[in-house]
Amino acid sequence: MRASRLVTLLLLLQNRGRMTARELAEELEVSVRTVYRDVEALGAAGIPLYGAAGHAGGYRLVGGYRTRLTGLTADEAQAAFLAALPGAAADLGLGEALATAQLKLRAALPAELREHAERIRERFLLDAPGWYRDADPTPCLAPAAAAVWERRAAVLRYRRWRAPEEIERRVEPYGLVLKAGRWYLVAGGESGIRTYRVDQILGIRPLEEFTAPEGFDLAAYWDGYLADFRARLHTGKALVRLTPRGAHRLGVRPVSDGWTRAWVPIESIDHAHGEFLRLGTDIEVLAPDELRDRISATARALAARYDRCPGPEPISR
Repeated sequence: MRASRLVTLLLLLQNRGRMTARELAEELEVSVRTVYRDVEALGAAGIPLYGAAGHAGGYRLVGGYRTRLTGLTADEAQAAFLAALPGAAADLGLGEALATAQLKLRAALPAELREHAERIRERFLLDAPGWYRDADPTPCLAPAAAAVWERRAAVLRYRRWRAPEEIERRVEPYGLVLKAGRWYLVAGGESGIRTYRVDQILGIRPLEEFTAPEGFDLAAYWDGYLADFRARLHTGKALVRLTPRGAHRLGVRPVSDGWTRAWVPIESIDHAHGEFLRLGTDIEVLAPDELRDRISATARALAARYDRCPGPEPISR
């Protein structure tokens, strides 16, 4: 552990030029006293660094010195591919490895490229999860990732939407995908390749090692899965009238400043019922009749509820 910390300290000084003992302590998550001891150890090992007191003081390497200790470990190499998603790296237990890998990569770059990389890091940020919801708890993400890394089959205890709701299934995990802040496990089994939401996995029991199908490409599989999902998503249509605001919210081009008639794709009557109610008075459903009747019944029920005066009810504290 200390050897890794000494390398990290050295790379920090190489990348940033000058750092105080307190700044180093915060980066390394150790005490200032520990930093003093580490600096003494590096000096004793022949590393040309010096410290200066005062406002502009701190530790720095003698000009021109560059370490060649930039080889990546296996964990760091894996983490490097998650550099744009530090949250995902942390979820997989690779947060510390990612930080070290980034230090090593910056240390290996020429000065001008290192400055360019630093500008990118300062000015661009990828935040994958969507709005309006917290990340799903994924207690089984770590064992799922371990099964993927080790190419080890597993028995999943899984919760699904149709009966029976809880099932057990033997699978061969091929890969993990992070989509809009939600993790998915892609795995083979008796019924072919399936996709499982990791937050719906209740338990994982590791089994023997397996060999993945030759030529399996996770990215290509996921592209096909998304294309199939979109094809199945909107299987019906609804004829609606929309105000300009309603047209904008549904992504329909308005034909005038008044109402616009348009056919719009819908996933199902149930789904469209909820989505169209969100538009309030900016939409009128003309067809199909079942959807129009459902929304009309809901509107009447809401009107009846809000027409009557609310009775006194106890307020929970």
